[in-house]
Amino acid sequence: MTVDSGTRRESPRSKRSNILTAAIEQFGRIGYEHTKWASIADEVGIGQTALYHYFESKAHCLLTIMRLELADSVDRFVTATENEADPEQALRAAVAAALRAEPIDALQRRILQNHMDMLAQPRQSKKEEAERLRSRELVQEIEQNWTELIERGIAAGVFAEGDPKILGRMVLAVIISVWRWYRPDGSLTLAEITETVTEASVRMVRA
Repeated sequence: MTVDSGTRRESPRSKRSNILTAAIEQFGRIGYEHTKWASIADEVGIGQTALYHYFESKAHCLLTIMRLELADSVDRFVTATENEADPEQALRAAVAAALRAEPIDALQRRILQNHMDMLAQPRQSKKEEAERLRSRELVQEIEQNWTELIERGIAAGVFAEGDPKILGRMVLAVIISVWRWYRPDGSLTLAEITETVTEASVRMVRA
């Protein structure tokens, strides 16, 4: 990521969003394990010690990126479905919202899916553990939102009878898989992928 000279003159205390952006770019493109913590400081234009105003470690930064993406996923779902009474249209809107992304969003979602295992084990750092626990709560909220949407469709006779939690997880699994292989410069556009995933999701649950 290119940082202009004006940005480089900012106070270190104003750089949290720049640090997150640089980290997303590097974690997403070259991998978390291969990214040096110092290279993020260089990208933003600050000394490495200034990073510790915001993140006590590279892992703390990663967990923050994951938590922010999960929170955004919740917000996108709620916004897409809250005023949609028809369950099938709500499902279509939810899938479209889940797959709406700028290139940096796609990177952030790839990072999240590639490192979900980090949420399984407690962290020794209090700050890392706080991000991990909040992320786990958000994962549960996401699954509950999709479960309740499927339940609503089953109750209305629009979706087939079945376990709404399993059906919701199946739909989520299809959506999540996109971020593991989608590339903005690939042969398929995100609009084409969204259309295919939406129709597949509806077929999975439709009565």
